[in-house]
Amino acid sequence: MKNNYLLEHEDDYLISLKMKEIMEEKGFSSCPVHSYDLEEVPLSSALEDLDTYGLFSEQKVIVISHIESFSSDDNEKDIKHLFKYFQNSLDSILVFVTARKLNNTKKITKELKKYLEVISLGIDATSFVKQEFQGYQLESGVVKRLVTDCLEDISRLHQECDKLKLYCYDSKKITIADVDNLVIKKLGDSRDLTFEFVRVLASKNKKKALEKYQELLSYSMEPLSLIGLFASQFLIMYQVKVLEKKGYSNQQIADVLGEKPYRIQKTRELTTFYSLSELRSIFRKLSDMDLKIKTTDVDGSFLIELFILENA
Repeated sequence: MKNNYLLEHEDDYLISLKMKEIMEEKGFSSCPVHSYDLEEVPLSSALEDLDTYGLFSEQKVIVISHIESFSSDDNEKDIKHLFKYFQNSLDSILVFVTARKLNNTKKITKELKKYLEVISLGIDATSFVKQEFQGYQLESGVVKRLVTDCLEDISRLHQECDKLKLYCYDSKKITIADVDNLVIKKLGDSRDLTFEFVRVLASKNKKKALEKYQELLSYSMEPLSLIGLFASQFLIMYQVKVLEKKGYSNQQIADVLGEKPYRIQKTRELTTFYSLSELRSIFRKLSDMDLKIKTTDVDGSFLIELFILENA
């Protein structure tokens, strides 16, 4: 397992911090770093680099990202080559990076982890912000507002904290007004947006649910696409609820569903609001809405508003 790592996290800033730590610890700080994205180049390109000595130094750092997209079905030759490298490691650091947990039930995952030191990176966003603001006086609510606006994105939080510290450098005091004036609220991806909608829907607040729906429309999201996203969110809630009834932990559920533990944790905050039968009923309603929009001239937005009124 010499100098071979698997880093699990979606945040580039956390990955870069861990990479710097590993390189300093192993004495590779001044070595070149060569990166390969398996969604863009084949594994063979990285393997060729691993086998090649550098012009000025034998030491190098190879980073291979999106390992989760790698399939053993069509890459048998490269897999054999990779395992041969593990058994005859040269003086290099090899780091695999994945934003998603690898499926531990797959043979290729089990074999890989025999040769890799697996590091699941994680940090509490609230603690991170407090650490960033050491030496500054914070108005009550600043940390929570910043974490919420940045959707707990550590890279984004790091950038916004630096901006706020520079802006308030003279006074060393940061207020909520400073956050509101300087920090641009992160919209997040489609799953983040629909998760917040479902959270409001689950709270049985019709007014807020309708407001959240109008907010989604303001992002130029069509009703048909939204129904698909809602269905996807309720489906994973159903799957999580089934598995949690079997006593599975967040990590086990994440492994089975191929999701990140953090998303499973957030989803479990919603499953308490619904029974399995209620989730099945909602999923059927969404499927019926999808069919009506595709086969009739019914107003999709009207159907969603009716759905909100019936289920909030």
